[in-house]
Amino acid sequence: MTLEQKIGQFFFPAVFINDTEENIQEIERLIKEYNIGGLTFFHSRASAATNYETKKKVEFNDNSFKRLKELVIRFQKCATTPLLMSIDAEWGLAMRVEKTPQYPYAITLGALPERYEYLAYEVGKRTGLDLKSAGIHYNLAPLADINNNPKNPVIGYRSFGQNKEKVSNLALEYLRGLKEVGVLGCLKHFPGHGNTSVDSHLGLPVLEETLEELMNKELVPFIKGIENNVDSIMIGHLAVPALNDGKNTSATLSKSVIEGLLRNQLGYDGLVISDALNMHSVSKLYDKKGQLEWEAFNAGNDVLCFAENVAEGIQEILKNGTSERIEASFNRLWKCKQKAGILDGNTAPQGKFDFEATSILNRFIADKSTTKIKDNNNSLHLFEAKNNEKLAKLSLYKDTHNIFFKSLSIVLPSPKFALETGDKETIQKLTEKLKDFDTILISLFVPKAKPLNNFDIEDSVLDFLEDLFSKKKCVLYVFGNPYALQVIPNLKSTLGIMQVYQDFREFQESAARQLLRNSRCRGTLPVIIG
Repeated sequence: MTLEQKIGQFFFPAVFINDTEENIQEIERLIKEYNIGGLTFFHSRASAATNYETKKKVEFNDNSFKRLKELVIRFQKCATTPLLMSIDAEWGLAMRVEKTPQYPYAITLGALPERYEYLAYEVGKRTGLDLKSAGIHYNLAPLADINNNPKNPVIGYRSFGQNKEKVSNLALEYLRGLKEVGVLGCLKHFPGHGNTSVDSHLGLPVLEETLEELMNKELVPFIKGIENNVDSIMIGHLAVPALNDGKNTSATLSKSVIEGLLRNQLGYDGLVISDALNMHSVSKLYDKKGQLEWEAFNAGNDVLCFAENVAEGIQEILKNGTSERIEASFNRLWKCKQKAGILDGNTAPQGKFDFEATSILNRFIADKSTTKIKDNNNSLHLFEAKNNEKLAKLSLYKDTHNIFFKSLSIVLPSPKFALETGDKETIQKLTEKLKDFDTILISLFVPKAKPLNNFDIEDSVLDFLEDLFSKKKCVLYVFGNPYALQVIPNLKSTLGIMQVYQDFREFQESAARQLLRNSRCRGTLPVIIG
């Protein structure tokens, strides 16, 4: 390979699975002309971070997975050097591709007791097998971010939680699972994106911690990963002035963060990949095409993820980079390609999904993660109310045919109601219908996992709950992000609160079993709820 061809290996442009033939052909041209090293797959242009201005709606395509496999085969065919295919699959391929296996969010795994942390290994392993069935050998996961800011708009449920030891253990277990099946993993977002309140897709978050504070908290999971030979580390688009002579330089463009801290101080010699270079925290910094790619490489990144200016970037690196540095980055990437087995020709999709194994694993995680927040003999009160015909069930943001209510119906029958919208008139009518009942079993299916707009729980619904809690004996089951508890008013007036984390069938069935048997809950909150 020439030096120029080796530089081409550092570029991992984005591929949108549901894209036009014209755009797909453009990727083929990049592969043939520039010897690029790999690709990073996204569902569609509407689903990527580039969509923040256009607000295009994501159009679902039941054939996305089939199309992904076809694209992987097609792109590998036109590559002289086998491509390292990558994707964000933090909670499974379903993060990017519909109709594929989905596993619980990291925050759910964070609720598991210590003796069940190995379940994160099982999630990593199953995710790795699912990726290989698409011909993908590099998972840009898991997060090593410690989520210690409840207002974090982009990390939150994607982090294993607030405890640095637990985050470290679960991240290592997940990586071990990926490694077991020959898929590369990646700890992100160095030096830690948890304690931020800005979305780096839109702006530049700033971490005000000192190096000492970072070493004691944010950096702990990364240090543990380095000790365990993590395949790669992704640098986050966040500024740490304490590491940059007081300047707000993004870590992805900072020599002192990558070479000074990560390489020299922490002794990491594995692959370093940038976060997506199309993100607005960095993408608008330079007018000259290729300058951003050079600056990211010069700062210490080996792989340039979502690089948008391949031809120009290669020329800038060729013009400004030293051959020693180019060789060092090339060797790191080459080692990863060897580790993934793709240089031996193992690039084709292998195997198929095992949805039954996914379901069994999800059920087990549900049983071990469900958390009692408040318990006043919840089950006993509900059965008493049922016997006195004073019990009603209320579903918020799902209809009454939800799995949770269906699973309760034979043993705990009672009238069922639903509120799927915060319409004032509907709430008024519902309040009237609930007058004859003194005990309400409420299932809240939190509409969104991200905290924006109170997780999309409408103010009128929050007001309704505040009033209901003060007038009735309410047992609340929350299916979704536990941080949603922070926006629900008057929780002190509830009879009981259960945190269930996901709305998967397995989690709803598990919650119903727990209620009917009044069984012990083993989960603990992975974050502090203020």
